[in-house]
Amino acid sequence: MNKYMTMALATLVSLPVMADDINETINAEDDGHVHVSNIAGSVTVTGWDREMVSVTGTLGRNVDELIIERHGDKVVIKVKVPRHGGRGIDSDLNISVPRDSSLDVGTVSADIEVTEVTGEQGLQAVSGNISTEYFGEDVEVGAVSGDVEVSGNGADGDVSASTVSGSVTVFRASGRIDAESVSGRVTVDEGSFDRAELGSVNGRVTFEGELQDGGKMEVETVNGSVNIDITNRVSGRFDIDTLNGSIRSCNGPKAQRTSKYGPGWELEYEIGDGDSRVEVSTVNGSVSVCSK
Repeated sequence: MNKYMTMALATLVSLPVMADDINETINAEDDGHVHVSNIAGSVTVTGWDREMVSVTGTLGRNVDELIIERHGDKVVIKVKVPRHGGRGIDSDLNISVPRDSSLDVGTVSADIEVTEVTGEQGLQAVSGNISTEYFGEDVEVGAVSGDVEVSGNGADGDVSASTVSGSVTVFRASGRIDAESVSGRVTVDEGSFDRAELGSVNGRVTFEGELQDGGKMEVETVNGSVNIDITNRVSGRFDIDTLNGSIRSCNGPKAQRTSKYGPGWELEYEIGDGDSRVEVSTVNGSVSVCSK
């Protein structure tokens, strides 16, 4: 064998095995349930007006198989990988589902992005960012290490968004919201809420939106400032306290020290005779509360 043939064969042997392309479809109910599991890579889900689920993208070179099954009104999509995991398992899934489907998506090291899906959603990632849209059905989104973002259309419903290490951002949601981060900021922008529970251990909390009549807002941080701008006229009671930080209110009196000799500030006041409640507490951080 001449040296050129030997070099050519050596080059071929050293080339990595390429990822497999995916192009699969399966019939589905227009308001059924879709379950997706992918260890590593990415998951992108888009709603469409067809009674089928389509999966395209690429499978990692060391993936065992892609499972796509239907059981009644449920479609299961799962990337099966070797028990030992390892390299070459990153898979990128682009999934189209009936628009009114409910979703259950779980990943370990993969980003999740959902658009134009109007059903209930449960999205969980260990290490990855999550972005989704909200149309009034319940949405529960959680990450261990990654940013979480929910964008709504103002419809009422329940939104739960949390992360351990990362930021949480919620736009134009309404109804009830529970948003929290251990290490990162929490931002709620626009919307009208009956119940709002917001918190961060190490991060700033910002709220700008409406509080409905009789609504309740609870905000708590350990190391982080709080900035609340209630954009409608609220009638109710405000209770604010901080151990190390200032308190400013556009509507109430000045804050008072909790002790003559120790740290701490508190502020309590009422506007009108309504039964709305706003409670804010922080250990290390300033608080600003304003309402029309």
